[in-house]
Amino acid sequence: MTMLESYLTLKAEYEIIPMDADDCHAVSILHGESFARPWGDGEFYSLLSQDNVFGFVARQTNAFLKKPLPGFVLARQIAGEAEILTIAVQAKVGRTGLGWRLMQAAMREAKLRGGESIFLEVDDGNAPALGLYRKLGFEKVGERRGYYKDAHGSVSTALVMKRVLR
Repeated sequence: MTMLESYLTLKAEYEIIPMDADDCHAVSILHGESFARPWGDGEFYSLLSQDNVFGFVARQTNAFLKKPLPGFVLARQIAGEAEILTIAVQAKVGRTGLGWRLMQAAMREAKLRGGESIFLEVDDGNAPALGLYRKLGFEKVGERRGYYKDAHGSVSTALVMKRVLR
Protein backbone atom coordinates (compact mmCIF):
# COMPACT_ATOMS: atom_id res chain seq x y z
CA MET A 1 0.00 0.00 0.00
CA THR A 2 1.40 3.40 -0.97
CA MET A 3 1.51 6.30 1.46
CA LEU A 4 -1.28 8.04 -0.49
CA GLU A 5 -3.45 4.90 -0.34
CA SER A 6 -2.89 4.58 3.40
CA TYR A 7 -3.83 8.25 3.89
CA LEU A 8 -7.00 7.84 1.82
CA THR A 9 -8.05 4.77 3.79
CA LEU A 10 -7.10 6.18 7.20
CA LYS A 11 -9.77 5.38 9.74
CA ALA A 12 -10.84 8.50 11.62
CA GLU A 13 -9.89 8.63 15.29
CA TYR A 14 -11.74 10.85 17.74
CA GLU A 15 -11.21 12.23 21.21
CA ILE A 16 -14.13 13.25 23.41
CA ILE A 17 -13.40 16.49 25.26
CA PRO A 18 -15.45 18.91 27.35
CA MET A 19 -17.43 21.47 25.35
CA ASP A 20 -16.55 25.11 25.92
CA ALA A 21 -17.84 28.48 24.71
CA ASP A 22 -15.56 28.40 21.66
CA ASP A 23 -17.44 25.31 20.42
CA CYS A 24 -20.88 26.96 20.36
CA HIS A 25 -20.75 28.05 16.70
CA ALA A 26 -19.64 24.63 15.40
CA VAL A 27 -22.17 22.89 17.65
CA SER A 28 -24.99 25.11 16.35
CA ILE A 29 -24.04 24.27 12.74
CA LEU A 30 -24.20 20.52 13.41
CA HIS A 31 -27.44 20.95 15.37
CA GLY A 32 -28.93 22.80 12.39
CA GLU A 33 -27.99 19.92 10.09
CA SER A 34 -29.59 17.43 12.47
CA PHE A 35 -32.85 18.98 13.70
CA ALA A 36 -35.87 20.71 12.15
CA ARG A 37 -35.72 23.46 14.79
CA PRO A 38 -32.03 24.36 15.10
CA TRP A 39 -30.56 26.11 18.10
CA GLY A 40 -28.31 29.10 17.48
CA ASP A 41 -24.86 29.92 18.87
CA GLY A 42 -26.42 32.14 21.54
CA GLU A 43 -28.72 29.40 22.80
CA PHE A 44 -25.80 27.02 23.21
CA TYR A 45 -23.68 29.71 24.85
CA SER A 46 -26.49 30.63 27.25
CA LEU A 47 -27.01 27.00 28.27
CA LEU A 48 -23.30 26.23 28.59
CA SER A 49 -22.86 29.33 30.79
CA GLN A 50 -25.06 27.72 33.46
CA ASP A 51 -23.19 25.89 36.23
CA ASN A 52 -25.39 22.80 35.98
CA VAL A 53 -25.01 22.39 32.19
CA PHE A 54 -22.14 20.48 30.62
CA GLY A 55 -21.29 19.02 27.27
CA PHE A 56 -18.74 17.14 25.24
CA VAL A 57 -17.55 17.41 21.66
CA ALA A 58 -15.80 14.90 19.45
CA ARG A 59 -12.69 16.04 17.62
CA GLN A 60 -10.88 14.07 14.95
CA THR A 61 -7.29 13.61 16.11
CA ASN A 62 -5.75 12.21 12.94
CA ALA A 63 -7.00 14.73 10.36
CA PHE A 64 -4.49 16.84 8.45
CA LEU A 65 -7.03 19.54 7.69
CA LYS A 66 -9.52 21.06 10.10
CA LYS A 67 -12.84 19.26 9.68
CA PRO A 68 -16.37 20.13 10.78
CA LEU A 69 -17.33 18.98 14.26
CA PRO A 70 -18.42 15.32 13.97
CA GLY A 71 -20.51 15.16 17.14
CA PHE A 72 -21.52 16.63 20.48
CA VAL A 73 -23.77 16.10 23.49
CA LEU A 74 -25.20 18.69 25.88
CA ALA A 75 -26.69 17.78 29.26
CA ARG A 76 -27.92 19.27 32.52
CA GLN A 77 -27.85 17.89 36.08
CA ILE A 78 -30.12 19.14 38.87
CA ALA A 79 -30.89 17.62 42.27
CA GLY A 80 -29.93 14.03 41.50
CA GLU A 81 -31.44 13.95 38.01
CA ALA A 82 -29.68 14.58 34.74
CA GLU A 83 -31.12 15.22 31.30
CA ILE A 84 -29.65 14.94 27.83
CA LEU A 85 -30.66 18.27 26.28
CA THR A 86 -29.45 17.42 22.80
CA ILE A 87 -26.99 15.18 20.97
CA ALA A 88 -25.98 15.06 17.33
CA VAL A 89 -23.51 13.11 15.22
CA GLN A 90 -22.75 13.87 11.58
CA ALA A 91 -24.65 11.49 9.32
CA LYS A 92 -21.45 10.36 7.58
CA VAL A 93 -20.00 9.12 10.89
CA GLY A 94 -23.21 7.58 12.19
CA ARG A 95 -23.02 4.00 13.44
CA THR A 96 -19.28 4.27 14.19
CA GLY A 97 -19.65 4.35 17.99
CA LEU A 98 -19.26 8.10 18.29
CA GLY A 99 -22.76 8.61 19.73
CA TRP A 100 -22.06 5.81 22.23
CA ARG A 101 -18.84 7.51 23.36
CA LEU A 102 -20.51 10.91 23.69
CA MET A 103 -23.36 9.44 25.74
CA GLN A 104 -20.89 7.55 27.96
CA ALA A 105 -19.02 10.80 28.64
CA ALA A 106 -22.26 12.61 29.54
CA MET A 107 -23.46 9.78 31.80
CA ARG A 108 -20.10 9.63 33.61
CA GLU A 109 -20.13 13.39 34.17
CA ALA A 110 -23.74 13.34 35.38
CA LYS A 111 -22.87 10.62 37.89
CA LEU A 112 -19.78 12.55 39.06
CA ARG A 113 -22.03 15.57 39.65
CA GLY A 114 -24.35 13.50 41.85
CA GLY A 115 -26.85 12.31 39.26
CA GLU A 116 -28.71 9.16 40.19
CA SER A 117 -30.68 8.89 36.95
CA ILE A 118 -30.61 10.45 33.51
CA PHE A 119 -33.50 11.23 31.17
CA LEU A 120 -33.83 12.06 27.51
CA GLU A 121 -36.51 12.56 24.87
CA VAL A 122 -36.31 10.99 21.43
CA ASP A 123 -38.54 10.98 18.38
CA ASP A 124 -40.30 7.61 18.27
CA GLY A 125 -39.38 7.34 14.57
CA ASN A 126 -35.64 7.76 15.14
CA ALA A 127 -34.67 4.08 15.00
CA PRO A 128 -30.86 4.57 15.17
CA ALA A 129 -31.13 6.76 18.29
CA LEU A 130 -33.63 4.39 19.93
CA GLY A 131 -31.28 1.49 19.28
CA LEU A 132 -28.38 3.36 20.85
CA TYR A 133 -30.35 4.42 23.91
CA ARG A 134 -31.69 0.91 24.48
CA LYS A 135 -28.17 -0.54 24.23
CA LEU A 136 -27.09 2.03 26.83
CA GLY A 137 -29.80 0.76 29.20
CA PHE A 138 -32.45 3.47 28.76
CA GLU A 139 -36.07 2.43 29.18
CA LYS A 140 -39.24 4.18 28.09
CA VAL A 141 -41.00 5.88 31.01
CA GLY A 142 -43.47 8.08 29.13
CA GLU A 143 -44.40 9.74 25.88
CA ARG A 144 -45.50 13.11 24.56
CA ARG A 145 -47.80 12.77 21.56
CA GLY A 146 -47.45 15.37 18.81
CA TYR A 147 -44.32 16.79 20.47
CA TYR A 148 -42.02 17.02 17.45
CA LYS A 149 -42.80 18.81 14.21
CA ASP A 150 -40.63 18.33 11.13
CA ALA A 151 -39.91 20.80 8.32
CA HIS A 152 -43.01 19.57 6.43
CA GLY A 153 -45.37 20.05 9.37
CA SER A 154 -45.70 16.37 10.25
CA VAL A 155 -45.86 15.65 13.95
CA SER A 156 -44.46 12.71 15.89
CA THR A 157 -44.32 11.41 19.42
CA ALA A 158 -41.45 12.02 21.83
CA LEU A 159 -40.54 9.03 23.96
CA VAL A 160 -39.28 9.92 27.42
CA MET A 161 -36.53 7.51 28.43
CA LYS A 162 -34.66 6.98 31.68
CA ARG A 163 -31.53 5.19 32.84
CA VAL A 164 -30.42 4.70 36.43
CA LEU A 165 -26.80 5.82 36.95
CA ARG A 166 -26.05 4.23 40.36
